[in-house]
Amino acid sequence: MRHDTTIDPDTDPAAWWEAFYREGRARWSGRPNASVVDETRDLAPGTALDLGCGQGGDAIWLARRGWTVTGVDISPSALEAAERNAAAAGLQGRIAWERHDLSASMPDGAFDLVAATYLHSPVEIDRDAILRAAADRVAPGGTLLIVGHAHSHQHPHVELPGPEAVVEGLALEPGRWDLRTCALRTQQHAFAGEAPTERVDAIVRLQRRGDPAA
Repeated sequence: MRHDTTIDPDTDPAAWWEAFYREGRARWSGRPNASVVDETRDLAPGTALDLGCGQGGDAIWLARRGWTVTGVDISPSALEAAERNAAAAGLQGRIAWERHDLSASMPDGAFDLVAATYLHSPVEIDRDAILRAAADRVAPGGTLLIVGHAHSHQHPHVELPGPEAVVEGLALEPGRWDLRTCALRTQQHAFAGEAPTERVDAIVRLQRRGDPAA
């Protein structure tokens, strides 16, 4: 995630991200992230939770593929932009947009897909705790997808763990999850108004096993 160094990183996360998005301009390309496409294109559509949805690129792509999506962000301005983008894509009313500080709350219920994409912040957050809470929202048989930046000198104030460290930080219950992807992958990232650049993604995809009592 590219960060704006003109915004004070010593403020709280809600204020930082609202300042990042409130100018109203497009921050991202509007296209889905390549790692999300790669890891979910073969999944059967169901319910999806997009954590840190920003201006809605991934949520809109999932909705177009038949998913029932809940998009979550801490910034009201990001959610307003996401809703406008969904309406422009003809998906008005197909995606539920909710504001949450993920350190404090998440949407209720269980989801067939929970995705956390580039959930990094220059303002300190307990990312491991958020990702563990995300795992708790995955329905039996569902998928947890975590995509982060890795090996990037452009993020000097953000911890960028590799995929193995992400799995370790999740501290998942043994025997309840199957690890489907744990890899570093070079992808093209496109920001609004800029040519695509190559960056390395740390990708973790896990499938929760079905409820043994079912």
